[in-house]
This record gives sequence, structure tokens and C-alpha cells, in this order.
Amino acid sequence: MIVNIYKNLNEMILYIEENLEEEISYQKLAKFLGVNTYTMQRLFSLLTGISLAEYIRKRRLSMAGYDLYTKKEKIMDIAIKYQYENATSFSRAFEKFHGIKPSQVTTETKLKNYPKITFQEEQLEKQELDYEIIEKESFTLYGIGCNTNNDEIEKDAPTFFSEMEKKYKDLYGDIEYGMITYEETETPHEYCNGYYILYAKEIPNWKPFTFPKSKWLKFRISSSNAKDIREMSQKFYYEFLPSCKYNLKEIPELEYYHLEQQEEVTDFLVAIE
Repeated sequence: MIVNIYKNLNEMILYIEENLEEEISYQKLAKFLGVNTYTMQRLFSLLTGISLAEYIRKRRLSMAGYDLYTKKEKIMDIAIKYQYENATSFSRAFEKFHGIKPSQVTTETKLKNYPKITFQEEQLEKQELDYEIIEKESFTLYGIGCNTNNDEIEKDAPTFFSEMEKKYKDLYGDIEYGMITYEETETPHEYCNGYYILYAKEIPNWKPFTFPKSKWLKFRISSSNAKDIREMSQKFYYEFLPSCKYNLKEIPELEYYHLEQQEEVTDFLVAIE
């Protein structure tokens, strides 16, 4: 058995619980894990299925419901207590979460509670994972994409890839890259929000993506199969990243599809500081 950052994540959760009535610093939260704020948020979202901002919001609204029921405090006081700027924004968020207005909380009220997350600190040792650290100069890729989310990308990405391959292979050759984009939202499971196919050559009316000079972690997959690529992505985020202290850059991860000794391979690339 090994102990990794799940202990630190529990300490981070405890800090959040103790500061629900205060402004919560993402910089302080990142220090619990020894990484930057971007990496901390990505880790939290992928390990829990909910963005950090949404988790904090739901914990505050859970406690606000309890306080309104047990302490009979004024709505404005509760709003300020849980970091809302005014009673209107608090009431709107409260009703969306609990299904009733704060003014409707009574002894007969049904309220919701989003429980505190607890991480299992002892994790079974995983398989070793080979990787390289490479440095790439700034480069630009040209792509077209589809909207998706973390729950749907497993089917959306290969479907979109197949459709685009049929449409553009004769025009531009084999698809060279795949890219996943992320965006923190207030909706659980929607932190992954796009999948793109890209070429190094400029293509009219396709969106350009310029990647700055960076170091990248490269994981070689002896396949271009979507299932194998997905498996590597999950190993990286659920096993590799939590057990190391690489800081991610705010750059989308890339999948580079190519031939190596006449065999199809994929390089899974993640930019680091």
C-alpha cells in the first residue's frame, strides 16, 4: 500500500470546511498539494466529478439551509455569511439548489445536503508508467471541433473523429492531432467541454491554436484506438498526476497520431511548467 496526495486532499477539504464562512484562497488550497492553482483545480474536478467552485458553492448552500432552519437568522445575514454579495443572488442560488426560497424554510421544510467529500488515503500501488519530458518550440495547429463533456467524450470523440476523417482525409491526409479542452463550470461533469481534430498545415476557415514554447510530458501508446487513448488519459489523471508534483500549464492536452516503424502509435502530450 502507498499513501499519496489523497491525505493532502483531505486536509484541503478540512480547510474548506473550516472556511466556508470566509473567502477561500485557491492559492492556499494549491499549497496543500504542492502544485499550482490550475493543476489543483484540474485534479479536484477529475477525481471528484465536480468543479472546486461548484463543490464550495454546494457546501455553503447546504450549511445555509441548516442555519436558516435551526438558527432563524435573517436571510441577508446568511447571504453575507456565506460570501454572497446580496440577498437576491443568495436567494436565487438557494432556490436552485434546495428547490424552495429561503423565506419558505419552516419546520416542515425538505432541504438538500451536499456531503463533505472524503478521500480514501490508502491507494493500491499501480503499474509503472513510462514517459518522456520533451521541449517544443511554439507551434500552431488548425482545428475543428465538437462540444462535449466529461461523461460524453468517450463516445463523442471517436464519432467526431470518424466523421471528420471521412470528410477531410482525401483533402488533407490523415488526421494528425486530437485535442481536449476544459472549462470550469457550475455544472458537475462538464469541465471537459470540447474535442478537436487538428492539422499542422493551415486550413482555410479552421480555427488556429498557437501553443507557446513549453515542456511536455509524453506518454507513448502503441495504438490509435480511442479506447486505448482514453485508458492512458485516465491513468495519467487518476494515477500518475496525483502521485507526482508536476504543475500543468493552462494548455489543452494533445494526442499526436502517427506511424512508428510502420505501426500506428499515439503520443499523449501534457504541457507542464
